Amino acid sequence: MKKSILLILIGNRKDSAVKVQQILTGWGCTIKTRLGLHDGVLDNCSDSGLLILEICGTEEQNNELARKVSVLPGVSSKLVELEVQNE
Repeated sequence: MKKSILLILIGNRKDSAVKVQQILTGWGCTIKTRLGLHDGVLDNCSDSGLLILEICGTEEQNNELARKVSVLPGVSSKLVELEVQNE
């Protein structure tokens, strides 16, 4: 079993979140699970956030999605491939 996880750290949510969302919308068919985390609530929202995506595209698609979001200013991404070997 193999899982591809894309971690996206957004350093300036107010400026970058809309652009990140536009990219993710374009790649929506490859996103199986999405979890967004940020500190704060209501009037005390933090300006940074973390997205954790389980993605199911090809290796090339997954790498391209990671590259596209990482070129945005204030955004960093890391693609993690996890695999459990069947015995």
